[in-house]
Formats: sequence, C-alpha cells, structure tokens
Amino acid sequence: MRRLRNVKIVATLGPASSSYDMIRKLFEAGADTFRLNTSHGDHDDIRARHEIIRKVEQDTGRPIGILADLQGPKLRVGTFANGAVDVEEGQNFRFDLSEAPGGPNRVQLPHREIFEAVEKGATLLVNDGKVRMKVAEHGPDFADCTVLVGGTVSDRKGVNVPDVLLPLAALSEKDRSDLEFVCELGVDWLALSFVQRADDVHEARELARGRAALMTKVEKPAAVRNFNAILEASDGIMVARGDLGVELPVQNVPPIQKRLVRKCRMAAKPVIVATQMLESMIESPMPTRAEVSDVAAAIYEGADAVMLSAESAVGSYPVEAVSTMNNVAIEVESDPTYRDVVDASRGGPKQSVADGIVSAAREIAETADIKVICSYSESGTTALLVARERPHVPIIAMTSRIRTARRLCLSWGLHCSHTSEVDRFKTAVINSARASIAEGFASPDDFLVVTAGVPFGKPGTTNILRVSSCDERKIIPADPD
Repeated sequence: MRRLRNVKIVATLGPASSSYDMIRKLFEAGADTFRLNTSHGDHDDIRARHEIIRKVEQDTGRPIGILADLQGPKLRVGTFANGAVDVEEGQNFRFDLSEAPGGPNRVQLPHREIFEAVEKGATLLVNDGKVRMKVAEHGPDFADCTVLVGGTVSDRKGVNVPDVLLPLAALSEKDRSDLEFVCELGVDWLALSFVQRADDVHEARELARGRAALMTKVEKPAAVRNFNAILEASDGIMVARGDLGVELPVQNVPPIQKRLVRKCRMAAKPVIVATQMLESMIESPMPTRAEVSDVAAAIYEGADAVMLSAESAVGSYPVEAVSTMNNVAIEVESDPTYRDVVDASRGGPKQSVADGIVSAAREIAETADIKVICSYSESGTTALLVARERPHVPIIAMTSRIRTARRLCLSWGLHCSHTSEVDRFKTAVINSARASIAEGFASPDDFLVVTAGVPFGKPGTTNILRVSSCDERKIIPADPD
C-alpha cells in the first residue's frame, strides 16, 4: 500500500461511510487517516466505526490514523414562536436571556458570557455569517443590535462573535465526556474546537494524559492572534477555513492559511488544511475546477494533509472524492514547480544535533544515489524532523510503537512501518534495509540513509546517521553503539 504522493488525506466518516466495505474502499482509494466527528452520532456509532477502521488496518497490514474531532461549545439562539423570522437592514433586534419564544425583534441567546464580554460596536453573526448585526447597547442580560445585513434567522441557528475574546472554556461538558470516551477507545489524535488561547490546549492535554496527540483547530480570530503560543502547546494544527471565513473577511483567509502552514512546517508539526475542499462532490461525481485548484494550492504550500468533511461523511460519492484528492496530489507533486516551491520554502532553525542529522540526511540523499531515508523513531520526533526537510526521496518511519506509527500517518511523506524493538544500531540498519526492499522502495543493489537515536527507546536522542547498502551481506559489522 505504498502511496505515490507525500501529502496525506484525511476522510471524515459518517452515514455514507460506515460499513467495512466502504471504509476499506476509502483507504484503498487513498485515505491515510479517518476523522470521527463527535458532533454527529453517539458513542455507539463512534465505537463501531473505530472497530471497523482497526479491522481494515489488521486486514491490510498498514497503520491507519484515527482523529476524533471534539464539538466545542456551540453558541446558538433559542427558538421562535413561528420557527423563523426575517430581519431587514437597519432594523433593531434584541438578544436576551428570556426563555420566551422569539419574535420579529428579539430572541433568546442563552449565553450570559457573551453579554458580559461584548462591547458597543461589536459584530454578531448569525447563521454562518449570512445575517450581520452590530451591538448598539448592551447589559448583563441583553444586547440591542442594529441589523447590517438582513436575512432569515430560525430556531437554534449558530452565533459567532468575531470581535471579542469570549470567557468560554474550549471544552464543554459534552467535550469532556467525549474526550474521555475516545481516549479510552484508543484514537490517535484529538481535534480541539473553539480554541482561543494556549491555555485551552493545556487544559485538554491534562485531560488526555498522553493517550492521544492534540490537533488544534484554528477557526477563531483569537486563535490567529495567539497562534505562536497555540502552536507551541499543540502537537498539530488544523486550518479550519470554514469558520475562519465566517468570522474574518474571506479575503483574509488565503494569506492566513499560507502563514500558518509555513509556521507549522518550521516547527515540524503536522498541519491539515480543511473545510469545503471538494464540497461540490457531496452531490456531484466531479469537482469544480476551482476546488481542484484549492486542493492543489494547499499541496503546493507543503501542507501535511488535506481533509474531506461532508464529501466523504454524507456525500453521494465518497470514494470518488478521495480518489480525486489522491489524483490531484500525484499530479501536483510530479510538477517540477512543486519541488521548486517546496525547496524554496524550506526553513526553520537548525539549533540541535537532531536538526543537523536530519538536514544532513536530506542533503546526502539528494546528492548521492540514495533511494530512501529510514528514520527510527519511538516518539515520532525524529521522523517529524525528517519530514520537515521535505526531501526528494521517500521516508520510511520505523517504530516499534504502533501508536506512534498511527499518529505519523498524518505527516507529510512518512510511510509508517511498525517494526520489532531493537537495541543495536546494526539491527536497525538491517531492519531498514529489509523494509525498504519489502515495501518496494529499493532493491538489494541500492543504498539508503538511516537516522536514529542511541540509546534506543529514549525519545529525543537523534544523534546518528549512516549510509548503508540495502544488501544485508554488505552491512558493515562495526556497531557505533
């Protein structure tokens, strides 16, 4: 199951993709990691899909990543006496805490925190930003607004407050329950919603207790402003462009996406570009040209992964959507311009022995006739550093920890191989040679580069590099350790 591309594909599972046959087809079409959305479906649904993914993993012999996406606090209006109202530009409209059904000029907004934090002149967005209002007056239990852009407001529609840092925890009670459930189930990644500050990530890390890596969704303007601290606190980043495009002017999203991807690459942390990538394929077997260009742009930027949401969860053509992403990625990465762009954007501080080792591995592999870089990594750090270099040759991430192999399924260029534990570097070289040949990356006549940390089993000790023949008979007996 060697992929012919470096960028990874994340596919969301849902009613259209819940059976063993469909999930296996999605994997074979190119999905590397599956997303389980806790906003839809109960714990039984999530457990069933988790079990199927692990069965596909067992049957195909390839590690598969699982990302559980936590819902986050949802800000919604109450209900209306007649189910909906139409508001017009210039009219006055009140949000308050009263439980009385809403009418033409008011509705409940059951979130006291908004009234406490909002300021005069702040913007309130309703129904994914289709309706815009400006706060004229406010108190501890109300906000009187002027409608800037009219439209329909109906029961339970979402509310966004882009101008204000809300005093809301990123984890609701539902999120805490879901977090514990999916961590015990054994997911590999947790996607955190509504993050505004690094403390939100720290709180989730305390609850996760190392059972899953943390993927922070950047979907709030506050998260963009506090991004450096959030990136440092996170294991990975998801650029959730849908909500960003609601709370920020849409023209701001592309440059923000580019900046965030670049910073994640420099930090050697995986970054997913998500939301509305092939949205027309929910109902059509073919994407639009603009959607193909959008996917291609994320790949040219060097993103680790691109994600399908409703396209694979509820769409009519989930396999076709994954295949389209796979084919676009192969075509883009075969373009000489792609390599020019990726090489030109390579950067990041080289401050440690590990940085020097992986940089040397890339340079040697690209200078000599090297077929593959094999990176032994227990925690995944070494493999992530190699991936940061975006080398021209394939990377095999060798690890004895299946949890590490699954987590690395999100990272650019890493072909993950679950191997036996080793305690000598020569054994690591031999295992690397065997894996390179067995999985179609090299022949016995070829050479490979091996990176590792000695002593083995101690994370963060990348300190050794060797160029070796893939022929076991020619692997030198001298042992650096």
